[in-house]
This record gives sequence, C-alpha cells and structure tokens, in this order.
Amino acid sequence: MKNLSKNFIAVVLILLAVSVLFSMFAEPFKQVERVTLSKLVQDINEGTVQKITVSGNNLMILYRENGERQSRKEPETSLGESLVNYGVEKDKLAKVDIETKEETGIMSWLGPLSFIIFPLLFFVFFFFLMFRQARAGLGQAFDFTKAKAKLFGAEGHPKQTVTFKDVAGLKEAKEELEEVVDFLKNPKKYLQMGAKIPRGVLLVGPPGCGKTLLARAVASEAGVPFFSASGSEFVELFVGVGSARVKDLFATAKKAERSIIFIDELDAIGRARGLAFTGGHEEREQTLNQILVEMDGFERDSTVIVCAATNRPDVLDSALLRPGRFDRRIVLDLPDVNDREEILKIHGRGKPLTQAVRLREIAERTPGFSGADLESLMNEGAILAARKNKTVITQEELLESIDKVLLGPERKSHLLSKKEKEITAYHEAGHALVSASLSHTDPVRKVSIISRGRAGGYTLKLPTEDKHLKTRKEFVDEMAVLLGGYSAERLVFKDITTGASNDLEKASEIARAIVKEYGMSEKLGPVTFGTREEFMFLNQGGAEYQNYSDAVAAQIDKEVAQLLFGAQKTAEKILKQKRKLLEKIAKVLIEKETIEREEFEKLIGKKKGV
Repeated sequence: MKNLSKNFIAVVLILLAVSVLFSMFAEPFKQVERVTLSKLVQDINEGTVQKITVSGNNLMILYRENGERQSRKEPETSLGESLVNYGVEKDKLAKVDIETKEETGIMSWLGPLSFIIFPLLFFVFFFFLMFRQARAGLGQAFDFTKAKAKLFGAEGHPKQTVTFKDVAGLKEAKEELEEVVDFLKNPKKYLQMGAKIPRGVLLVGPPGCGKTLLARAVASEAGVPFFSASGSEFVELFVGVGSARVKDLFATAKKAERSIIFIDELDAIGRARGLAFTGGHEEREQTLNQILVEMDGFERDSTVIVCAATNRPDVLDSALLRPGRFDRRIVLDLPDVNDREEILKIHGRGKPLTQAVRLREIAERTPGFSGADLESLMNEGAILAARKNKTVITQEELLESIDKVLLGPERKSHLLSKKEKEITAYHEAGHALVSASLSHTDPVRKVSIISRGRAGGYTLKLPTEDKHLKTRKEFVDEMAVLLGGYSAERLVFKDITTGASNDLEKASEIARAIVKEYGMSEKLGPVTFGTREEFMFLNQGGAEYQNYSDAVAAQIDKEVAQLLFGAQKTAEKILKQKRKLLEKIAKVLIEKETIEREEFEKLIGKKKGV
C-alpha cells in the first residue's frame, strides 16, 4: 500500500507539471500574424482597423476584413502617444474603437517566475532523490547485522496454534519438554529450590520427525515469544556479520524476558572447529564462538532458553554439548505403527475421508516413514482424488500415494518394448519369489513392472512390525533377494542387463557392512574396520580412514565376495527349483503389470496369515 500511494502521488505531480506547461505554451501555438507599429499606423490611416484591445504592452488588432493581428507598443509610453509619434492621423484614430484590459491569468505572474521556480524545483527534486537513496542504503547497512529471526507468539505477531496435542507420538520427548514449559511458566518454583535453569535443549532426530514442530509446541504451551532462525541465516560473505546477528538475536530475546530462541539446523554453524583454510570457514567459527559466549552470559535467573535442532549430532563441536550450554539432549525417533496412525489422523483433519478408509492399514504399510512423509502421503491422496474428480478420498488413493512417496510418480509415458517388458517381469518375479521362499525376509506387498521414478519396476516388501535390530541371517537373506532379479535374468535369458546395477550396489554395501561395521564375519570375527572422519576443509562430507593393513583389506574383500557369491547361489537354487512358478508370476506380470499381496500369495500357494 505504501508503494502504491507513493506511485499515485508521483503520477499526480507529473500530470500537474504537464498541465502547467501546456497552459504556458498553449497560446503561442496559435498562428496569429504580428504587425509593427508603423504598419499599424498605416492601416489606421487607411481606415482598415476596426478595434484595438490593449492588455499591458500587448495589442490585439481587429481588422474590418482580414481578422486579427497582434502587435506590441512601447513599454514606457501610452498607445496614443506611440501612434502619434509614428504619424497617425488623429481623425482616423478617433474612428478606431480602443479598449483597455488589465493583464490577468496565470501567465501574468507565472511567466516571470517560471524562469526561477522551475530550475529551483528541478534541483530540489534531484537532490531529494539522491538523499532518499543514500538514506535507504544507510538503513540497509545497519539492518545487515540484524538477526533475521521470525517472531511468533508475541502481540501483533502470528500466534502459535501448535500444542502438544497436535504432535502425535514422541511421548518421552514431550515429557522432557513439559518440564521446560513448567519452568517458563513458574521459574520461581525452581529457583527457590536452588535449581539451575537449563540453558539449552538440543533436539536430535532424522529429518521430518517433528523437531521444529515440537519446539513451536513448547513456545505455544508456555505462552512465550518464539524466535525462530535457521543456522545458515547467520553466516554471510562479510566477516563479523554472523556474530553480530547472534548478538542481536540474544539481545532481542532478553528484552522479551521469558522467551525461546530456536535455531534450526544447528550443524550449519555448530560443526567442530578446526583449521581455518578459508574466510567463510573462519566466519562460521566466529559465529559459533559468539553463540558459546552468549549462552555463557545468561544470568542464573534468566528465563531465555535456547532450543536447537539437528540431524547430525556427530559433527557438533564438543563445547556446544557440555553442561551449561545444551544441558538436555532429546532424541526423537521415527514413529512406530501406533504413532503413525495418530499422525495420519491429525493430517486427515479437514479432508473428506470415506468411512471405509482404514488408517491402521496405511500405518502398517509405512514403516520407516517420518511425520513429514505421512503428511505428504495424505496430501498426495487428496491430490489423486481431486485429479480423478472425486468428492471423497478412498483407501485406493491412500495406498497409491504410498508408492508415490516411496518411489515417485508413475512414468506412464516410459513405454517398454516387448522384450524389455519380458525381462523386467522375470527380474521382478525373481525378487518376489526368492523373498517369499526365505524365512528371514519381509512379506511381499506388491510387485509391479510399471516405471516409477528411476525404477523400471519394483518389488515392495514391508515388515509386519517395526524393527530396531537386524540379525546376520536377515542380512544374508536380504542379499539373496537383491540378487534374485540378477539370477532370474541369467537363468531365463542366459544373459544379464543393466537393470540389476542398483541391486548389486545395495547387496555389496550390505556385505561390506557385515564385515567392516557389524563384526558379523565368521573369519575376521567381532572387529570393526575403518573409521569415519569429517573433512574440515571446505566443509566436505565424511571420508573413511583405513586403520588396517593391506593384508587385512585383501581378507575383507575376499570375505565380501564370498558373502555375495553365497547369496547368488541361494537365489539361483530357489529359482531353479521353482522355475515353473517363476514363469507363472512373470506371465501374470506381463498381462496385468501389477500384482498385489493377496494375488501373489495365491500364485505361490501360500495360505493367508502364514
């Protein structure tokens, strides 16, 4: 609105200026002939002049037959005196009607002043624009060091509507944070007991598990201002800006007395300090140092709490994690099946779900999904229903949205040739059949040869319950399932394709993890090999440091190869024994393109519930 009003005023001023200029120069554009005084005297003597109108020094002459003419008398003499001096005949002059008018109108006073006023106004306007730009630049220079935190929960700002009831699951985390809420509401109760106020709360968990949502719920429950900023907002190209913004943020929060400072993605500025090879790296360390200083500067009875979130606690500087700074570290896990059901109910509010929708089934089919994934799932279900011109969301749309969130949208335009479709069908049938034949694998939920994302086809296996531990037998069977598609191609077509490249990569990673990370190798024993270290130069990711000899490295490679060859033999043995069943599944896939769990179990002769 401010910009609109400024533009309107500017347009009005321009129009006024144009109108003034037009009024000034409108009359001169009229083509009126001018005559000299001597010519005028001659015309009066000849009797052709009918009337003379005198306006100041200007003369408007009306002829009897030839219309109007203009002339100008001498400034310091009267008209009659001037005409007599030029030899006018008095009897002829007496026959002419002479009228005198006072000089009026805008030109009588604006004309003389325009030569002074307009140049002056032009320079005033020019310098006004210059000073305004300079003032704006100066204001931006001062604002450059201001913290860019968003404020919630204060008067005149958006109020937080998120409460603990809106955060499903995370029971232990909410219990820990309820103490923080109680302290912000009743700080005297804790101070009287001699308890120290917690300086900071660090929320640790995978992306999308609800760290930011939980921090906002704390501020909402406590009814205090909530200053939210991302770690990347503090670091700029110019040295000193990050630390200045940290100072400004903490100073603003202290003015609000009881408040919460929330720093998202703390690892952006809280990484372990090391050698500074670049100016940007040094600037990040200065910003971290300022945070440490500010957190130490809290008074004993200060009611400002710093809440931070990260999914990389392993890279944080140890000075941040010591007592007195981030006193409490709260770990947020991915939701289990019950929590997933509650999250789906929350995100289902306001959506027209049919009574036949079974959110429990959706929760059982989405192990490993975060809260953000489940929100995306419900949203995709609504989009799919709207795309089909439906007025309600059914179970069909929600089940389809699971595949879309996991693997991406269907690529219906990605058409396979008849030969490629047959290879893909046998490939996916090999995965599914090997998985169904082994005892330490998850049940097959869906087999499809419809392209999704980068996958030409997929076999969806989902556990019946949430798992937090995995055995060696499960790893070995999983490698056999991954090599099932590779083995099916070799068995049926006597050749292999590039479609198995991703399966081989995953199987190799599992085999190497069994030997090097989990100590599950029968020959090398319960030993871990290699350590991961962070690159402190240019903030590169992690790299493995080899803490073992080349001889041990050769043994590791040999053990990994044996695990992979063993998994391949297992897959080939199953597929050879069940060759007819493999062909049966592949033919159904070629015909229908997708097989759900119930139909797949009928094909392999598995009883329901077994």
